[in-house]
Amino acid sequence: MTPEEQASKIEEIIAAYPANRRYALAVLQDVQHAFNYIPQPAFKALAARLGCPESQLYSMATFYKALSLTPKGEHIIKICNGTACHLRGSMSLATQLKNELGIDPGQTTEDGKFSVEFVNCLGSCALAPVMVVDGNYHNKLRVEQVKKIVALYADGERSGND
Repeated sequence: MTPEEQASKIEEIIAAYPANRRYALAVLQDVQHAFNYIPQPAFKALAARLGCPESQLYSMATFYKALSLTPKGEHIIKICNGTACHLRGSMSLATQLKNELGIDPGQTTEDGKFSVEFVNCLGSCALAPVMVVDGNYHNKLRVEQVKKIVALYADGERSGND
């Protein structure tokens, strides 16, 4: 995406909301959804629209874990590390993902295909351990299933839209 296309998309998202600070988080979430992170020009454009300092928007973006200032991968893998998942092997899943992708939680593969994150709870304790890829839940996982799941997304057989 060219800088001009990016700026146009950012303006389109911002224009969909009233020029009121109470919509700032919703705008940032929509920008995050569109780009898989919040590019710097979005802060500048939104600050101008709302008449507030960019620092207030950065503060909001760094407070919420769901928002990112750095690009995330095409496929986002979330590993639940809540109590039930942790006790049932979520750390082993993370280790297997590191073996498959070469990255730790909090990182993105060099090709931009995958990002891996630990999350505190996915609310599926009875199905532990749980991993979510692009919104698709994979539950009661065993380490040996991780390679197949990663391959499904790497080969384009699954996407966040199915």
